[in-house]
Amino acid sequence: MRRCIELARNGITGAAPNPMVGAVIVHQDCIIGEGYHRRCGGPHAEVNAIRSVQQPELLAESTIYVSLEPCAHYGKTPPCADLIIAKRIPRVVIGCRDPFAKVDGLGIRKLQEAGCQVTVGVLEKECQDLNRRFMTYHTLKRPFITLKWAQSADEYLGQPRSKTPLVFSTPLTQTLVHQLRAHTDAILIGGRTALADNPSLTTRLWEGKNPLRIVIDTRGNLPDRLQVFNGEAETLRWPSWNLKKLMTELYQRQVQTLLVEGGAATLQHFIDARLWDDIRIETSPTVLGKGTAAPLVPRGTLSSTTRYGGNIIQVFRRA
Repeated sequence: MRRCIELARNGITGAAPNPMVGAVIVHQDCIIGEGYHRRCGGPHAEVNAIRSVQQPELLAESTIYVSLEPCAHYGKTPPCADLIIAKRIPRVVIGCRDPFAKVDGLGIRKLQEAGCQVTVGVLEKECQDLNRRFMTYHTLKRPFITLKWAQSADEYLGQPRSKTPLVFSTPLTQTLVHQLRAHTDAILIGGRTALADNPSLTTRLWEGKNPLRIVIDTRGNLPDRLQVFNGEAETLRWPSWNLKKLMTELYQRQVQTLLVEGGAATLQHFIDARLWDDIRIETSPTVLGKGTAAPLVPRGTLSSTTRYGGNIIQVFRRA
């Protein structure tokens, strides 16, 4: 199953909005086939693993390990559960159930009814964590939300009277931000940030699609000359702080992931509404002495700390 997870991660850039999935086929303690879901609309992990087996006659005596429950419905591809049954694979080991309504236990049931020996829950937490974004979207009916900010060593976001925005990131960490954007469906800022920083919110320093840009424009008076309205990517103006309604809108638009890059007020709105899953904080060695205070990190678990030169990036996970 650990090998399934390792394989699945190869689909990080292409599988979305589908989950990352890996599959391994074992015959008499030897791996005879492997596969992962490469891209949305393409063959699933189970299909690629079965196709990789050079001696198909061994499938009837093998076990297939898969990190996520095999699908049971016709989407862009036929059901993987049907293929496993057709290939007469007798044993199926599944990392975790798929919360997607058209699967959610139906794949397991179909396999069991066909006489397969099915084991569910092997490295379950690790398999769920692999697709935290997908799981959040389908269980909570909202995007997976990452709050992101950069701050000084004394935890200020900037100085309000500064004519130009302070840049705490280095060229390397700026590139990492664009990598994050490339793996995100939508990015959000408030009206004050749009006016003060005039960001374009596109993915310029990393290969990948531009995310949907969302601007909270409560007064409806943001000028069209701002870069966020330059047509390089789709932009959604949202005229209120009704974040619950916004989450419903984004869910209906099939936005699985949301990156919030706003200022202190915007970030605090999300924190107060308990609408966050990860918080990513970049801390610079710069000391300001005074300015706009960074939000207080709510109760969560520190999941990683990475140093890039003099800057430190910490990621907190919601408890």
